[in-house]
Amino acid sequence: MPLALLALALVAFGIGTTEFATMGLLPQIADGVGVSVPHAGNIVSAYALGVVVGAPVLTGIGARISHKRLLLLLSALFVTGNVASALAPGFGLLFAARFLAGLPHGALFGVGAVVASRLVAPERAGRAVSRMFLGLTIANIVGVPAGTALGQQLGWRYAYCAVAVIGLVALAALAAFVPEQPRGSRAGIRHELRAMGNRQVALGLATAVVGFGGFFAVYSYLVPILTHLTGFSDSSTTWVLALYGAGMTLGTLIAGPLTDRALRPTLYGGLALLGASLVTFYFTVHSPVAALVTLAVMGAMGALVTTPVQMLLMAKAKNAPTMAAASNHSAFNLANAGGAWLGGLAISAGWGWASPALVGAALAAAGLGLALLAGLTDRGDAGGGPLTAPQAETPAQARRVPTA
Repeated sequence: MPLALLALALVAFGIGTTEFATMGLLPQIADGVGVSVPHAGNIVSAYALGVVVGAPVLTGIGARISHKRLLLLLSALFVTGNVASALAPGFGLLFAARFLAGLPHGALFGVGAVVASRLVAPERAGRAVSRMFLGLTIANIVGVPAGTALGQQLGWRYAYCAVAVIGLVALAALAAFVPEQPRGSRAGIRHELRAMGNRQVALGLATAVVGFGGFFAVYSYLVPILTHLTGFSDSSTTWVLALYGAGMTLGTLIAGPLTDRALRPTLYGGLALLGASLVTFYFTVHSPVAALVTLAVMGAMGALVTTPVQMLLMAKAKNAPTMAAASNHSAFNLANAGGAWLGGLAISAGWGWASPALVGAALAAAGLGLALLAGLTDRGDAGGGPLTAPQAETPAQARRVPTA
Protein backbone atom coordinates (compact mmCIF):
# COMPACT_ATOMS: atom_id res chain seq x y z
CA MET A 1 0.00 0.00 0.00
CA PRO A 2 2.68 2.66 0.81
CA LEU A 3 4.42 2.01 -2.53
CA ALA A 4 1.14 2.25 -4.41
CA LEU A 5 0.36 5.58 -2.72
CA LEU A 6 3.90 6.75 -3.50
CA ALA A 7 3.33 5.94 -7.18
CA LEU A 8 0.10 7.96 -7.15
CA ALA A 9 1.84 10.85 -5.37
CA LEU A 10 4.57 10.80 -8.03
CA VAL A 11 1.91 11.24 -10.72
CA ALA A 12 0.54 14.22 -8.78
CA PHE A 13 4.06 15.62 -8.44
CA GLY A 14 4.54 15.56 -12.21
CA ILE A 15 1.15 17.17 -12.81
CA GLY A 16 1.83 19.97 -10.32
CA THR A 17 5.26 20.63 -11.81
CA THR A 18 4.11 20.91 -15.42
CA GLU A 19 1.07 23.03 -14.53
CA PHE A 20 2.77 25.69 -12.41
CA ALA A 21 6.33 25.75 -13.81
CA THR A 22 4.89 27.06 -17.09
CA MET A 23 3.89 30.30 -15.34
CA GLY A 24 7.47 30.96 -14.27
CA LEU A 25 8.85 30.28 -17.77
CA LEU A 26 6.50 32.47 -19.81
CA PRO A 27 9.22 35.03 -20.79
CA GLN A 28 11.50 32.24 -22.07
CA ILE A 29 8.63 30.49 -23.86
CA ALA A 30 7.54 33.76 -25.47
CA ASP A 31 11.07 34.35 -26.82
CA GLY A 32 11.32 30.76 -27.98
CA VAL A 33 8.16 30.77 -30.11
CA GLY A 34 8.26 34.44 -31.11
CA VAL A 35 5.22 35.88 -29.35
CA SER A 36 4.63 38.43 -26.58
CA VAL A 37 4.51 37.33 -22.93
CA PRO A 38 0.75 38.05 -22.61
CA HIS A 39 0.13 36.03 -25.77
CA ALA A 40 2.29 33.19 -24.44
CA GLY A 41 0.10 33.21 -21.33
CA ASN A 42 -2.63 31.62 -23.44
CA ILE A 43 -0.82 28.28 -23.15
CA VAL A 44 -1.69 28.35 -19.42
CA SER A 45 -5.33 28.72 -20.44
CA ALA A 46 -4.89 25.90 -22.97
CA TYR A 47 -3.76 23.54 -20.21
CA ALA A 48 -6.64 24.57 -17.94
CA LEU A 49 -9.09 24.06 -20.80
CA GLY A 50 -7.66 20.60 -21.33
CA VAL A 51 -8.28 19.79 -17.66
CA VAL A 52 -11.88 21.02 -17.76
CA VAL A 53 -12.67 19.06 -20.93
CA GLY A 54 -10.60 15.98 -20.24
CA ALA A 55 -11.81 15.17 -16.73
CA PRO A 56 -15.39 14.16 -17.61
CA VAL A 57 -14.71 13.07 -21.20
CA LEU A 58 -11.77 10.73 -20.56
CA THR A 59 -13.38 9.38 -17.39
CA GLY A 60 -16.51 8.63 -19.36
CA ILE A 61 -14.58 6.97 -22.19
CA GLY A 62 -12.72 4.81 -19.68
CA ALA A 63 -15.77 3.98 -17.56
CA ARG A 64 -15.49 0.25 -18.25
CA ILE A 65 -11.68 0.00 -18.15
CA SER A 66 -10.04 -1.27 -14.97
CA HIS A 67 -8.68 1.49 -12.78
CA LYS A 68 -5.07 0.38 -13.09
CA ARG A 69 -5.16 0.14 -16.87
CA LEU A 70 -6.88 3.52 -17.08
CA LEU A 71 -4.19 5.07 -14.88
CA LEU A 72 -1.49 3.68 -17.19
CA LEU A 73 -3.23 4.97 -20.34
CA LEU A 74 -3.76 8.42 -18.83
CA SER A 75 -0.13 8.57 -17.65
CA ALA A 76 1.04 7.68 -21.15
CA LEU A 77 -1.10 10.52 -22.55
CA PHE A 78 0.42 12.87 -19.94
CA VAL A 79 3.94 11.91 -21.06
CA THR A 80 2.97 12.35 -24.72
CA GLY A 81 1.58 15.83 -24.08
CA ASN A 82 4.75 16.98 -22.34
CA VAL A 83 7.05 15.50 -25.00
CA ALA A 84 4.94 17.27 -27.64
CA SER A 85 5.28 20.50 -25.63
CA ALA A 86 9.07 20.16 -25.59
CA LEU A 87 9.22 19.54 -29.36
CA ALA A 88 6.62 22.10 -30.51
CA PRO A 89 8.25 24.34 -33.14
CA GLY A 90 5.78 27.23 -32.91
CA PHE A 91 3.06 28.75 -30.78
CA GLY A 92 0.13 27.01 -32.48
CA LEU A 93 1.49 23.50 -31.93
CA LEU A 94 2.62 24.42 -28.40
CA PHE A 95 -0.92 25.58 -27.60
CA ALA A 96 -2.28 22.25 -28.88
CA ALA A 97 0.38 20.29 -26.96
CA ARG A 98 -0.45 22.05 -23.68
CA PHE A 99 -4.15 21.30 -24.22
CA LEU A 100 -3.17 17.65 -24.80
CA ALA A 101 -1.03 17.61 -21.63
CA GLY A 102 -3.96 18.97 -19.61
CA LEU A 103 -6.49 16.41 -20.85
CA PRO A 104 -5.48 13.57 -18.46
CA HIS A 105 -4.93 15.87 -15.43
CA GLY A 106 -8.39 15.67 -13.86
CA ALA A 107 -9.00 12.05 -14.80
CA LEU A 108 -5.64 11.02 -13.29
CA PHE A 109 -6.49 12.72 -10.02
CA GLY A 110 -10.04 11.39 -10.02
CA VAL A 111 -9.16 7.77 -10.77
CA GLY A 112 -6.12 8.01 -8.49
CA ALA A 113 -8.24 9.26 -5.60
CA VAL A 114 -10.69 6.38 -5.99
CA VAL A 115 -7.82 3.88 -6.17
CA ALA A 116 -6.12 5.41 -3.12
CA SER A 117 -9.34 5.28 -1.07
CA ARG A 118 -9.71 1.58 -1.81
CA LEU A 119 -6.16 0.66 -0.81
CA VAL A 120 -7.05 1.12 2.87
CA ALA A 121 -9.88 0.50 5.32
CA PRO A 122 -12.87 2.84 4.82
CA GLU A 123 -12.12 4.81 7.98
CA ARG A 124 -8.66 5.73 6.62
CA ALA A 125 -9.72 6.69 3.09
CA GLY A 126 -9.24 10.42 3.69
CA ARG A 127 -5.65 9.86 4.81
CA ALA A 128 -4.91 7.83 1.69
CA VAL A 129 -6.34 10.46 -0.66
CA SER A 130 -4.46 13.25 1.12
CA ARG A 131 -1.21 11.27 0.69
CA MET A 132 -1.74 11.35 -3.06
CA PHE A 133 -2.39 15.09 -2.94
CA LEU A 134 0.94 15.54 -1.14
CA GLY A 135 2.63 15.05 -4.50
CA LEU A 136 0.88 18.16 -5.79
CA THR A 137 1.84 20.32 -2.83
CA ILE A 138 5.45 19.08 -2.76
CA ALA A 139 5.65 20.01 -6.44
CA ASN A 140 5.16 23.63 -5.36
CA ILE A 141 8.13 23.34 -2.99
CA VAL A 142 10.55 21.31 -5.12
CA GLY A 143 9.27 20.61 -8.62
CA VAL A 144 8.18 24.07 -9.68
CA PRO A 145 11.32 25.94 -8.48
CA ALA A 146 13.56 23.21 -9.94
CA GLY A 147 11.67 23.13 -13.24
CA THR A 148 11.73 26.91 -13.47
CA ALA A 149 15.47 27.03 -12.76
CA LEU A 150 16.15 24.27 -15.29
CA GLY A 151 14.13 26.08 -17.94
CA GLN A 152 15.83 29.40 -17.27
CA GLN A 153 19.33 27.90 -17.40
CA LEU A 154 19.07 25.36 -20.23
CA GLY A 155 15.91 26.41 -22.04
CA TRP A 156 12.20 25.97 -21.42
CA ARG A 157 12.01 22.80 -23.54
CA TYR A 158 14.22 20.98 -21.03
CA ALA A 159 11.67 21.64 -18.28
CA TYR A 160 8.99 19.79 -20.24
CA CYS A 161 11.46 16.99 -21.01
CA ALA A 162 12.13 16.63 -17.27
CA VAL A 163 8.38 16.41 -16.56
CA ALA A 164 8.06 13.72 -19.26
CA VAL A 165 10.80 11.71 -17.49
CA ILE A 166 8.91 12.09 -14.19
CA GLY A 167 5.81 10.84 -15.98
CA LEU A 168 7.65 7.78 -17.31
CA VAL A 169 8.97 6.93 -13.84
CA ALA A 170 5.47 7.35 -12.41
CA LEU A 171 4.02 5.12 -15.14
CA ALA A 172 6.52 2.39 -14.29
CA ALA A 173 5.73 2.73 -10.57
CA LEU A 174 1.99 2.49 -11.23
CA ALA A 175 2.52 -0.66 -13.30
CA ALA A 176 4.66 -2.23 -10.57
CA PHE A 177 2.88 -1.29 -7.36
CA VAL A 178 -0.80 -0.45 -7.91
CA PRO A 179 -3.01 -3.55 -7.61
CA GLU A 180 -5.76 -4.41 -10.04
CA GLN A 181 -9.18 -3.02 -9.08
CA PRO A 182 -11.94 -4.41 -11.35
CA ARG A 183 -14.71 -1.98 -12.19
CA GLY A 184 -17.58 -4.43 -11.67
CA SER A 185 -20.67 -5.26 -13.67
CA ARG A 186 -22.38 -1.95 -12.92
CA ALA A 187 -19.58 0.20 -14.33
CA GLY A 188 -20.34 2.28 -17.39
CA ILE A 189 -20.85 5.81 -18.65
CA ARG A 190 -24.61 5.87 -17.92
CA HIS A 191 -23.98 4.74 -14.35
CA GLU A 192 -21.38 7.47 -13.86
CA LEU A 193 -23.61 10.16 -15.39
CA ARG A 194 -26.52 9.08 -13.21
CA ALA A 195 -24.35 9.54 -10.13
CA MET A 196 -23.37 13.03 -11.34
CA GLY A 197 -27.04 14.02 -11.20
CA ASN A 198 -27.05 13.80 -7.40
CA ARG A 199 -27.83 17.22 -5.88
CA GLN A 200 -25.10 16.81 -3.27
CA VAL A 201 -22.54 16.21 -6.03
CA ALA A 202 -23.65 19.39 -7.80
CA LEU A 203 -23.43 21.41 -4.57
CA GLY A 204 -20.01 19.93 -3.84
CA LEU A 205 -18.70 20.96 -7.25
CA ALA A 206 -20.19 24.45 -6.83
CA THR A 207 -18.48 24.71 -3.43
CA ALA A 208 -15.15 23.85 -5.06
CA VAL A 209 -15.58 26.40 -7.87
CA VAL A 210 -16.65 29.27 -5.64
CA GLY A 211 -14.80 28.55 -2.40
CA PHE A 212 -11.47 27.62 -3.92
CA GLY A 213 -11.80 30.59 -6.27
CA GLY A 214 -10.93 32.66 -3.20
CA PHE A 215 -7.56 30.90 -2.99
CA PHE A 216 -6.75 31.61 -6.65
CA ALA A 217 -7.89 35.23 -6.50
CA VAL A 218 -4.71 35.92 -4.49
CA TYR A 219 -2.41 33.15 -5.75
CA SER A 220 -2.72 34.39 -9.36
CA TYR A 221 -1.35 37.84 -8.41
CA LEU A 222 0.91 36.83 -5.53
CA VAL A 223 4.21 37.80 -7.21
CA PRO A 224 3.19 41.37 -8.13
CA ILE A 225 1.53 41.79 -4.73
CA LEU A 226 4.74 40.77 -2.97
CA THR A 227 6.94 42.98 -5.11
CA HIS A 228 4.68 46.06 -5.12
CA LEU A 229 3.42 46.03 -1.53
CA THR A 230 5.56 43.75 0.63
CA GLY A 231 8.89 44.84 -0.80
CA PHE A 232 10.30 41.50 -1.94
CA SER A 233 12.61 41.44 -4.94
CA ASP A 234 11.77 39.41 -8.04
CA SER A 235 14.56 36.95 -7.24
CA SER A 236 13.22 36.19 -3.74
CA THR A 237 9.63 35.52 -4.73
CA THR A 238 10.50 31.93 -5.76
CA TRP A 239 11.37 31.08 -2.16
CA VAL A 240 8.26 32.83 -0.90
CA LEU A 241 6.19 30.65 -3.24
CA ALA A 242 8.03 27.62 -1.84
CA LEU A 243 6.95 28.72 1.66
CA TYR A 244 3.41 28.94 0.35
CA GLY A 245 3.82 25.37 -0.93
CA ALA A 246 5.11 24.29 2.49
CA GLY A 247 1.92 25.65 4.05
CA MET A 248 -0.12 23.70 1.50
CA THR A 249 1.80 20.53 2.37
CA LEU A 250 1.07 21.01 6.07
CA GLY A 251 -2.61 21.58 5.32
CA THR A 252 -2.74 18.41 3.22
CA LEU A 253 -1.12 16.37 5.99
CA ILE A 254 -3.69 17.41 8.57
CA ALA A 255 -6.62 17.25 6.12
CA GLY A 256 -6.55 13.45 5.86
CA PRO A 257 -7.04 12.56 9.55
CA LEU A 258 -9.52 15.39 10.07
CA THR A 259 -11.57 14.34 7.05
CA ASP A 260 -11.69 10.74 8.27
CA ARG A 261 -12.90 11.95 11.66
CA ALA A 262 -15.46 14.56 10.57
CA LEU A 263 -15.71 15.44 6.89
CA ARG A 264 -18.19 18.29 6.80
CA PRO A 265 -16.82 20.14 9.87
CA THR A 266 -13.36 19.94 8.28
CA LEU A 267 -14.73 21.47 5.09
CA TYR A 268 -16.58 24.20 7.01
CA GLY A 269 -13.55 25.02 9.12
CA GLY A 270 -11.19 25.07 6.15
CA LEU A 271 -13.34 27.52 4.18
CA ALA A 272 -13.92 29.75 7.22
CA LEU A 273 -10.22 29.88 8.09
CA LEU A 274 -9.29 30.43 4.45
CA GLY A 275 -11.56 33.47 4.37
CA ALA A 276 -10.15 34.74 7.67
CA SER A 277 -6.55 34.35 6.46
CA LEU A 278 -7.36 36.23 3.24
CA VAL A 279 -8.80 39.15 5.23
CA THR A 280 -5.75 39.07 7.51
CA PHE A 281 -3.41 39.14 4.50
CA TYR A 282 -5.07 42.36 3.32
CA PHE A 283 -3.84 44.04 6.52
CA THR A 284 -0.46 42.28 6.90
CA VAL A 285 0.72 42.54 3.29
CA HIS A 286 2.96 45.56 4.03
CA SER A 287 4.93 43.74 6.74
CA PRO A 288 7.32 41.06 5.34
CA VAL A 289 7.31 38.83 8.41
CA ALA A 290 3.57 39.06 9.07
CA ALA A 291 2.83 38.60 5.37
CA LEU A 292 4.94 35.43 5.21
CA VAL A 293 3.21 33.93 8.25
CA THR A 294 -0.20 34.76 6.81
CA LEU A 295 0.74 33.28 3.44
CA ALA A 296 1.80 30.01 5.05
CA VAL A 297 -1.53 29.82 6.90
CA MET A 298 -3.43 30.72 3.74
CA GLY A 299 -1.70 27.92 1.83
CA ALA A 300 -2.48 25.45 4.61
CA MET A 301 -6.16 26.40 4.74
CA GLY A 302 -6.52 26.24 0.97
CA ALA A 303 -5.09 22.73 0.96
CA LEU A 304 -7.25 21.75 3.93
CA VAL A 305 -10.33 22.19 1.72
CA THR A 306 -9.26 19.89 -1.12
CA THR A 307 -9.41 16.48 0.60
CA PRO A 308 -12.87 16.84 2.21
CA VAL A 309 -14.36 18.11 -1.06
CA GLN A 310 -12.84 15.17 -2.92
CA MET A 311 -14.09 12.65 -0.36
CA LEU A 312 -17.54 14.24 -0.22
CA LEU A 313 -17.99 13.93 -3.97
CA MET A 314 -16.81 10.33 -3.98
CA ALA A 315 -19.20 9.42 -1.17
CA LYS A 316 -22.22 11.19 -2.65
CA ALA A 317 -21.67 9.68 -6.09
CA LYS A 318 -22.42 6.33 -4.37
CA ASN A 319 -20.91 3.41 -6.28
CA ALA A 320 -19.84 5.40 -9.38
CA PRO A 321 -17.48 7.93 -7.87
CA THR A 322 -14.83 8.17 -10.60
CA MET A 323 -16.35 10.89 -12.78
CA ALA A 324 -17.36 12.96 -9.74
CA ALA A 325 -13.82 12.70 -8.37
CA ALA A 326 -12.34 13.70 -11.74
CA SER A 327 -14.81 16.56 -12.24
CA ASN A 328 -13.61 18.02 -8.94
CA HIS A 329 -10.39 18.99 -10.73
CA SER A 330 -12.35 20.60 -13.54
CA ALA A 331 -14.03 22.59 -10.78
CA PHE A 332 -10.67 23.61 -9.31
CA ASN A 333 -9.49 24.84 -12.72
CA LEU A 334 -12.71 26.82 -13.16
CA ALA A 335 -11.98 28.26 -9.71
CA ASN A 336 -8.51 29.16 -10.96
CA ALA A 337 -9.90 31.00 -13.97
CA GLY A 338 -12.78 32.66 -12.11
CA GLY A 339 -10.73 33.70 -9.09
CA ALA A 340 -7.99 35.17 -11.28
CA TRP A 341 -10.56 37.03 -13.37
CA LEU A 342 -12.35 38.56 -10.37
CA GLY A 343 -9.06 39.47 -8.67
CA GLY A 344 -7.91 41.15 -11.88
CA LEU A 345 -11.16 43.11 -12.10
CA ALA A 346 -10.56 44.48 -8.59
CA ILE A 347 -7.03 45.59 -9.49
CA SER A 348 -8.16 47.13 -12.80
CA ALA A 349 -10.90 49.02 -10.97
CA GLY A 350 -8.21 50.85 -9.00
CA TRP A 351 -8.84 49.14 -5.66
CA GLY A 352 -5.16 48.40 -5.19
CA TRP A 353 -2.88 45.38 -5.37
CA ALA A 354 -4.17 44.05 -2.04
CA SER A 355 -7.81 44.03 -3.19
CA PRO A 356 -7.76 40.42 -4.51
CA ALA A 357 -7.46 39.31 -0.87
CA LEU A 358 -10.87 40.80 -0.08
CA VAL A 359 -12.32 39.36 -3.29
CA GLY A 360 -10.93 35.98 -2.24
CA ALA A 361 -12.41 36.30 1.25
CA ALA A 362 -15.85 37.00 -0.26
CA LEU A 363 -15.56 33.93 -2.49
CA ALA A 364 -14.47 31.76 0.44
CA ALA A 365 -17.49 33.00 2.42
CA ALA A 366 -19.79 32.22 -0.51
CA GLY A 367 -18.25 28.76 -0.77
CA LEU A 368 -18.85 28.24 2.95
CA GLY A 369 -22.48 29.22 2.43
CA LEU A 370 -22.85 26.60 -0.32
CA ALA A 371 -21.19 23.97 1.87
CA LEU A 372 -23.54 24.77 4.77
CA LEU A 373 -26.54 24.61 2.44
CA ALA A 374 -25.41 21.21 1.22
CA GLY A 375 -25.01 19.99 4.79
CA LEU A 376 -28.42 21.24 5.87
CA THR A 377 -30.19 19.64 2.91
CA ASP A 378 -28.34 16.32 3.06
CA ARG A 379 -30.69 13.74 4.54
CA GLY A 380 -28.01 11.07 4.27
CA ASP A 381 -25.64 12.82 6.69
CA ALA A 382 -27.75 14.39 9.35
CA GLY A 383 -25.09 13.87 12.00
CA GLY A 384 -22.28 15.58 10.12
CA GLY A 385 -19.88 12.74 10.89
CA PRO A 386 -17.30 11.11 8.68
CA LEU A 387 -18.16 10.05 5.16
CA THR A 388 -16.16 7.41 3.35
CA ALA A 389 -15.94 6.55 -0.32
CA PRO A 390 -17.43 3.22 -1.40
CA GLN A 391 -14.86 0.45 -1.57
CA ALA A 392 -16.26 -1.41 -4.54
CA GLU A 393 -18.58 -1.06 -7.50
CA THR A 394 -19.95 -4.57 -7.55
CA PRO A 395 -23.37 -4.87 -5.90
CA ALA A 396 -22.29 -7.62 -3.50
CA GLN A 397 -19.31 -5.64 -2.23
CA ALA A 398 -21.12 -2.33 -2.17
CA ARG A 399 -23.71 -3.70 0.26
CA ARG A 400 -20.95 -4.31 2.82
CA VAL A 401 -19.76 -0.71 2.74
CA PRO A 402 -21.69 2.08 4.51
CA THR A 403 -22.78 4.72 2.02
CA ALA A 404 -23.33 8.36 2.83
